[in-house]
Parts: sequence; structure tokens; C-alpha cells
Amino acid sequence: MQYPTIEDAIGRTPLVALQRIGAAENQARGNVILAKLEGNNPAGSVKDRPALSMIRRAEERGDIKPGDTLIEATSGNTGIALAMAAAIKGYRMVLIMPEDLSIERAQTMKAFGAELILTPKSGGMESARDLADKMEADGKGRVLDQFANPDNPRIHYETTGPELWEQTGGRITHFVSAMGTTGTITGVSRFLKEKNPAVRIVGAQPSEGSRIPGIRKWPQEYLPKIYDPKAVDELIYVTQGDAEDMARRMAREEGIFGGISAAGALWTALQVSRQVENATIVFVVCDRGDRYLSTGVFPA
Repeated sequence: MQYPTIEDAIGRTPLVALQRIGAAENQARGNVILAKLEGNNPAGSVKDRPALSMIRRAEERGDIKPGDTLIEATSGNTGIALAMAAAIKGYRMVLIMPEDLSIERAQTMKAFGAELILTPKSGGMESARDLADKMEADGKGRVLDQFANPDNPRIHYETTGPELWEQTGGRITHFVSAMGTTGTITGVSRFLKEKNPAVRIVGAQPSEGSRIPGIRKWPQEYLPKIYDPKAVDELIYVTQGDAEDMARRMAREEGIFGGISAAGALWTALQVSRQVENATIVFVVCDRGDRYLSTGVFPA
């Protein structure tokens, strides 16, 4: 008998309806807001999908082989997912991340056997990406580069988008996603637009001065190469305060313990719901809230 492996547990995550947040207004407008629970993936986030995809496809092309060293700059979730995927596939994983990111993320990466290099907070993710490129140029390993690797959005085109279409019976009218690496929103948009060009794709971006883990507004020179501006119909800006408050509400009122960027996506979905009627609005709960406990966002 052929038993499934941990790889087979990635994807096919639940889609659930909100029951309380925005309920009265949604009911009056005939709208439903649905949450895609990507925290149910084995390493706890939507990034499990592209992490395994990037390694698998690189192996298929002969770019890497088990035993090689992989390098990646990460703000957390991709690093955790890659650490898991590297453990599954037999790679040495070196992850580079800014020093101010949550301790739970760093501990989880190490638990999977990854090696961490911390860069100064002042340099942000840009410095981490620069160091990863330098290490690859110096022959210290292979950068998978989630920001430019087409295997990132490709897996969302192949899996996440079809799952949403099937789970809503083709009724989805709006897709809302936090925008960081942009792989999720780019790949899902491509699939949904092929199925129904009228589906609206909405990206959640941080307002000026806000620092929301998992949501980024990149300087032009660091804009992910995988990002297709035509894939996103509308950008809505969310403050750090609104995202953090919504994270607490999501846990207390819906029993959904999601991360701060997931909460930012829900806040954005509520703004969309106030503008439309008879809509099926899906947002991505991209990770779990337990990796943010040390940040003070949730009550101690």
C-alpha cells in the first residue's frame, strides 16, 4: 500500500464562511466573506506551496540536487516553508532575515534544521536580499529567489486558484490577498481571470509608515519580478493598527487564529464588501497567529 507523505498534506486547505465579523452589513447586502485557511498547511502558511514547488521544479531542471546548499532571503513564512521542504528533500538551507522579526519564526526555522543569518533591522528585507545575492555570487549556494522565480506564482495558478473556483462552485466574485512577495495574488489572479474575467482581484498594501509582517510596498528597484500589475484590479491600504486590531477580533469573534497580514486582508475584504452587493468575497488567511505571540499583538 502506498501511504501519503508530508508533501501530500500541502494544499487543499479549507474555505470557511465568516459568521460574526461584518455579519449584519454583509447580510443586508447579500454578500458572503470566505476565509481560505492556509495556516492548515503542514509548516503553517500559504508559503508551503511555492517552497516545495520551487525545489521540485529546480530538481526537475537539474539546477539542484539533494545535498546542495540553498539560500533565501525571507521575512519569515517562506523561510519556514523552505526549511521544511529542504528537510523533506535533503538540502542544507541557509536563511537570511532582518533581526527584528518574531522569535517564533526564527525558532521554527531552526527546528527544521535551517541555518539563520540575521541582517540589521535598518536595512529591512532589501539588505537581506542583497546579501543572499552576494552569497550566491561568492559560490556559497543557490538562491531560489521567491521574488523572481516563476515557480512561485505557478503553483498558485495550478493549485490555489483551482481550489477556490471549486470550493465556491465558480461563484467567487472578489479575491483579496495581502501583497508581499506577490506570488499568491499573481498566480491566483491568472487562473481566476481565465475562468471569469469579471472576478475582481484586490491587493492589501500597508499604509505609509505601517510595518505589517507579510505585507510590503517595495521600492521600485526591489519590486518582485514575478509581480504583474495587470493581475491586480485594485489596491487598498491598511494601517498597522487596523490589521493588529482585526487579528485580535478574528481570533475572539470567529475562532480563526491568523497572522497580522491575514487580518489586514480581512480588513480589506470588509472594505470591498461595503462597496458591492451579492458578492462572494474570498480572502487568504496566509498563516497562523501563534508565530506572532512574542510581538505583543495578542493579549499576554
